[in-house]
Amino acid sequence: MRLLVYGAGVLGSLFAARMHEAGHDVSLLARGQRLAALRRHGVQLAEGNSPHVRRVPVPVVEHPAGGYDLIAVVVRTHQVDAVLESLSGIEGDALFLLNWAAGAEPLGAVIGYERVLLGFLTAGGTMDGDVVRYRATNLMTRLLPMPIGEPDGRNTLRLERIVRALGAAGINAKAEPRMDAWLKTHAAFAVPLEQAVHAAGGPVALADDPDAVRGMIRLMRQHLAAMPTPPVPRGFVALQTLPEGLLMVMLRRFLRSPTAAHSGLNSASPASMAELERMAEQMRAYTRGR
Repeated sequence: MRLLVYGAGVLGSLFAARMHEAGHDVSLLARGQRLAALRRHGVQLAEGNSPHVRRVPVPVVEHPAGGYDLIAVVVRTHQVDAVLESLSGIEGDALFLLNWAAGAEPLGAVIGYERVLLGFLTAGGTMDGDVVRYRATNLMTRLLPMPIGEPDGRNTLRLERIVRALGAAGINAKAEPRMDAWLKTHAAFAVPLEQAVHAAGGPVALADDPDAVRGMIRLMRQHLAAMPTPPVPRGFVALQTLPEGLLMVMLRRFLRSPTAAHSGLNSASPASMAELERMAEQMRAYTRGR
């Protein structure tokens, strides 16, 4: 597979390295200082806080060129518009692996609806200088599969081909027939959570404020109720049906856990805040259209 990974942050770098090591013809698109670092050292990976850094010599490019079998777009939500402009003149199916609650229509309107696939990377990690520090328990290979799907839910040959290629590379991927609903469900949970964490000053501070946790739960329920389809995965129905008091206990426990501490919820960078605002805009749009 000739693959372009558009975006060289934590997730794009992990994905490109895994696919390169599996023998695919991978190009990782980067800009500025990140491009220079990748040209010097390749993708640098370290598990957790390990001092051992592994270098993967993934080819890097500053501008996409020619055609690709697949373009994996791994950027933040608010960066998608700029990416679409550059993809409109490049051949290849485009798999958008990112936070996105606006459906496939605005993507297809620019690059062609027939090119669009939706998905979500279930990996995690942080940037430590030029080194990607990943969590081994969530490196696209563990309990939570990486969902990808056609916007209309069909099971197509290209979808089957991509899932097979990812599986052969050791990535736990699955075809998700309700991918748009999956992404909207994720946003309905993640946006109120991140907004509340940032307002409180961190996950532990939020856990110590029962009123803020209660308000967060009620906002999650409002977003889920505004969805045009039932939540996906089905387990998120629990946010609508479990007693509020029980949900508060569960979420406050999560906010105090090491998982929350290392999840990126503490990040208040300009990029993370811009992404959060764009996702909130997308959710407000479909809530108004209900």
